[in-house]
Amino acid sequence: MSKNKEYAATYAEYAMEQMKRYGIPASVTLAQGILESSNGKSELAVKGNAHFGIKCTDEWLRNNGSYLVYTDDRPNEKFCTYSTVADSYEHHSAFLKENTRYKDCFALSADDYKGWCTGLQRAGYATGANYGGLLQQIIERNRLNKFDEIVMREAKTNGITIGTDAIRKQPQESKLGGQYSLPLRRESFMLVTSAFGMRNDPLDATRQQMHKGIDVKTKHEAVLATETGGKVTAVNENAQTAGGKSVHIEYSREDGSRYEVAYLHLDSIQVKAGDRVRAGQQVAVTGNTGTRTTGEHLHIGVKQVMENGNKRDIDPVAYVAEIAERGNIRTELLCNGENLLAKYEPEITMADSQEESTKQETDMPLSVEGWMKKLLSSEDSGVGLGGGDPIMEMITTLYAGLMTLVTQFDEQKQEASREQQMQEATETCLTRKIDIGGLVPTAEKCHVNLSDAGSPMLEATVNGQKISHELTKGEVNSLTKTLGNEQLADADKRQHIASIVGNIVLLKQASLNYNQGMEQGQERTEGVRI
Repeated sequence: MSKNKEYAATYAEYAMEQMKRYGIPASVTLAQGILESSNGKSELAVKGNAHFGIKCTDEWLRNNGSYLVYTDDRPNEKFCTYSTVADSYEHHSAFLKENTRYKDCFALSADDYKGWCTGLQRAGYATGANYGGLLQQIIERNRLNKFDEIVMREAKTNGITIGTDAIRKQPQESKLGGQYSLPLRRESFMLVTSAFGMRNDPLDATRQQMHKGIDVKTKHEAVLATETGGKVTAVNENAQTAGGKSVHIEYSREDGSRYEVAYLHLDSIQVKAGDRVRAGQQVAVTGNTGTRTTGEHLHIGVKQVMENGNKRDIDPVAYVAEIAERGNIRTELLCNGENLLAKYEPEITMADSQEESTKQETDMPLSVEGWMKKLLSSEDSGVGLGGGDPIMEMITTLYAGLMTLVTQFDEQKQEASREQQMQEATETCLTRKIDIGGLVPTAEKCHVNLSDAGSPMLEATVNGQKISHELTKGEVNSLTKTLGNEQLADADKRQHIASIVGNIVLLKQASLNYNQGMEQGQERTEGVRI
């Protein structure tokens, strides 16, 4: 991951909160932070949490504001410093809002990052001749405007007007998520790849072990405190321990008990032992550190600490359910198509019975194909290809359809329990690879693999010769139409798919043989030259 993207992943929560409060595009705030603080590595950022290079005003100095002396346009200039990076972000927003020379920027839409970049340069935020152009380049290269889209979507869903006085006057504790927050930012669900309880040891499948937490699929993203008033009790920066870099945060309860929430396998940590946290405050970034990990994920563990000091491990899903109920947060924790939160939902009252009845009619269990489509099309899953793009939707349909067809003609897979089938579908989506060798008997090996960009690759081995081919839009369309043809029996679908894939393999093989023959002929010709 580039330094720009790493910075954005670390501070996106702050930037999006400022966008809600002031109407400044989160993308612009992040781009300025990247540029002004050298990705958080500048002297001002490291020593004073100053990410925007704001010089001290007379009022700042009269109020005993902290500062560092630094040479910029002139020698020994005084720059504002802060106790936290969050304070730096807040002061940056207030500085722009209260300064009349930036008023034209605030007349723009909150997601008009291009207009804001031009406006900041025109208003003289920095002396560089191409300051606005640099900001826009940073935004577009790193796709920072996706954070603007998240805020705009949330505002529309919740009926909030961005940048209003009412939002800015909310209590400090509400700035980063109110009293309660999920541990990760999600639109609808978190993908749990390993639940609480007994499981096969991921490093040794022959052994069983008790998994004292849940693993959630992540992509180098912000880890959030779940309650306001929590205290950081331990921080481990040693990446070579079993759980890697980790943070432990303790939250008190009215009866004298406490919950200790642990986040493991982190890439970086933004808090220290003894810190007090607010709900929604970023405390770390997910990663893949530690000696007991097979890929990036966030391990969440929860211990209940009784008043007498006794501790016991509890299912983190129960804790998340409590947080969701207290904070009125709608979400799901999905594991192999099942919402783990369902078993912790409060009992239904008579007033809720009609609504619940309607919900049950529409909330039917997902099929294996439906589960795969959900994982592949949703960004919340961490493996999604993205929705809305017709080509991606076609590829998603192809992938899920192939998986279903393969399962139908594998007796062992047919006999597997629904849970095993859903688990295999999950693993297929995570690895993005489907073995279709059973559909192409002429090949020793044959599978469809999805690249990071979402391109479907056909990989095969025929007579020892390896073949790799990116499926064209036309080929994807032909395969998808065959899979979706309800008039064809499954056996006919299998035959048609085998024919399409077989022809692709034959043509690719013929092309490879031709090219090899041409190269060998050229070598013979060059060998007899005088």
